[in-house]
Amino acid sequence: MNGTIYGLADYAIRCGLLQEDDRTWAVNRLLEVMRLDAIEAAEPEREPLHVLLERLTEEAVTRGICADDQVSRDLFDTKLMGALTPAPHEVREKFRALYDESPWQATDWFYEFSQDTNYIRRDRIAKDQKWVYEGKYGALDITINLSKPEKDPRAIAAAKLAPQAGYPKCQLCAENEGYAGRMNHPARQNHRLIPMTLCGESWYLQYSPYVYYNEHCICLSAKHAPMRIDRACFEKLLDFVTVLPHYFIGSNADLPIVGGSILSHEHFQGGHYEFAMERAEIEKEVRFRGYADVEAGIVRWPLSVLRLRSENRAQLAELAEKILNGWRGYSNPDAFVFAQTDGEPHNTITPIVRRRGDAYEMDLVLRNNITTPEHPLGVFHPHAQLHHIKKENIGLIEVMGLAVLPSRLNTELAQLREAILTGRDIRADETLGKHADWLDELKTRHRFTPENTEQILRQEVGAVFEQVLEDAGVFKRNEAGQRAFLRFLGTLGMEQEEKL
Repeated sequence: MNGTIYGLADYAIRCGLLQEDDRTWAVNRLLEVMRLDAIEAAEPEREPLHVLLERLTEEAVTRGICADDQVSRDLFDTKLMGALTPAPHEVREKFRALYDESPWQATDWFYEFSQDTNYIRRDRIAKDQKWVYEGKYGALDITINLSKPEKDPRAIAAAKLAPQAGYPKCQLCAENEGYAGRMNHPARQNHRLIPMTLCGESWYLQYSPYVYYNEHCICLSAKHAPMRIDRACFEKLLDFVTVLPHYFIGSNADLPIVGGSILSHEHFQGGHYEFAMERAEIEKEVRFRGYADVEAGIVRWPLSVLRLRSENRAQLAELAEKILNGWRGYSNPDAFVFAQTDGEPHNTITPIVRRRGDAYEMDLVLRNNITTPEHPLGVFHPHAQLHHIKKENIGLIEVMGLAVLPSRLNTELAQLREAILTGRDIRADETLGKHADWLDELKTRHRFTPENTEQILRQEVGAVFEQVLEDAGVFKRNEAGQRAFLRFLGTLGMEQEEKL
């Protein structure tokens, strides 16, 4: 174990988390975490970070200073890394110095730093299943998320007994920086935030610990205030890509069902990645009276997306606000669009912003969260026959064409492959039975072999995700739906191009 402790301290120095002068101090910090009074000299072990942490955590479990469940193990190994992570002021000074050279250099360094500290767990991210589905709307990214560990029963029971501290108020609050965590709240000793100013307000930049795509970042308000899509939101998104022009940024919608998992804290998600929606072309150009500086058009995409582009930030934000306000109050019963029912609002927008050279580009995705007895989870939500693959909400990331599918599918697809090749009936299977109708339909279109079954299943999962996105589209991709889309735009002062 001595070599492991020296090895972890050595790792921190080699990665630039600490300096050579910090070596003895680092070893002593680790001894404190391990509750050891002394250490004998040993050669530093040169193993991957996760191996070093696993060895020390296992030793802690053996000695009874860490409970034997995954949550406790994560709390402990984060404490180990927290002992080696530079103070926030050092991280911020480094970021600012690099930013003065180039925004790209600053974010490249901070992203690497967030992995080096194990805040982003490289070894777990590497386990995520990823492939590309070539469909009607281009190449959609399909992922099965395996990087977020599932809690075992012991951890769940412990979490129920843990006090509800109310601090931090949520997992996005700035108070998480350096927080030790507890059974019902993750440890964040190795977590660092970069302050940002957006439209005169205090915000922070961080990365998602479960990065779904390259440089998956989160921009969060310094205030614990609810999500809200409005003119101020559009202005802040535009400000963000002014500060970091190589990143896109977007906001989840501000209503349940069509919003994200955290509506209680205003935040955005962005990163250095090109999604399928960004590559999608304008299929119908439109003009809006009074906004000569803004190009606009309907995007060829399964959801209802209006794309605006301009070098004039003020006009872009003003038109976006006009569209939002118009949409919030818009109803069209023929298209099953209702602004509200029984006083409950249904219409909102998912906005995404990026730079195109000197121009700003904003995609406005129309969303509606109405429910019916037939679709109790949402009319514009994955429909029931698709829940065996995807039941969860369609948020910002999926809107843009990246499927984040539940970890259960990794095992279930492997079991489905085995059942297909052996001819096993799965209808009575407690786990696989939900896939039976889907599998029967696939068998009418495919001839399965040991060589092609896995690939066919992956492609068909992609096709399901494509259908999920179409279900989420407010104005459907047929003639009637597109006429209804144009009818809505007509209420906003749209002038169609003469030649389309």
